[in-house]
Amino acid sequence: MYKVLLVEDEMVIRQGLRELIRQSAPSFEVTGEMASGREALSYLKSEVPDLMITDIRMREMDGLTLLEKVKQMYPELLVIILSGYGEFEYAQRAIRHGVLQYLLKPIERHELVSVLERAKMMLDKRYGVSTPMGAPDSPQMEDSGDARKIIRDVKEYVKLHIDGDLRLQTVASQVSLNATYLSQLFKGETGSNYSDYVSEARMERAKWLLSHTQLKIYDVARLSGHQSPKHFMLVFKQQCGMTAGEYRNQFSPSE
Repeated sequence: MYKVLLVEDEMVIRQGLRELIRQSAPSFEVTGEMASGREALSYLKSEVPDLMITDIRMREMDGLTLLEKVKQMYPELLVIILSGYGEFEYAQRAIRHGVLQYLLKPIERHELVSVLERAKMMLDKRYGVSTPMGAPDSPQMEDSGDARKIIRDVKEYVKLHIDGDLRLQTVASQVSLNATYLSQLFKGETGSNYSDYVSEARMERAKWLLSHTQLKIYDVARLSGHQSPKHFMLVFKQQCGMTAGEYRNQFSPSE
């Protein structure tokens, strides 16, 4: 599922949004709730959500100031701004900062669902996800078309849960297959071992984080599914021929 950060200083509104997302947008999960822009910035120093929903008017730091700072950290982060009827000028400025959408309070369910569907399409395209995760009806799929669909679903599950539990047994249960059978099927369809595919996907995510964020190396390791930062740095050097820091420096603007 895609990760959502909620930034709203009114607890009742924040709770309502969380419940609305839970009920109406199964592809999204609220993984962070912050009551202020400062809290959000602190959170974003070690976490990378796929979508941020923030109020435009908050104590300490307004949504526009937060937006400006966040876009410096994560230019590609999708952002939805919440505003009141008397704040259209703020909303116009938010649009110039590249927000996905602004929604007027009180939030209408159908409007939120509509913008979340658009966000899902954009994120699916970004991560190469083409179809929703689905479990086949039968535990044994002999037809080649069915086999290809299973492998496609497995690959997409891996992309969407790159920092989670991707053990073969766990993923096999997601597609209602025996782990041994899935391992054989994956090898037969792709020519690669499942474990090798996961390792490669996690390394690609690490490279993206290194080139697109200023997260600390141990956060990059964690968010790309590597349990040990030390092991991550060792594997990165072996596979890429340079350290993670040297890789990141390639994308730093020259002085």
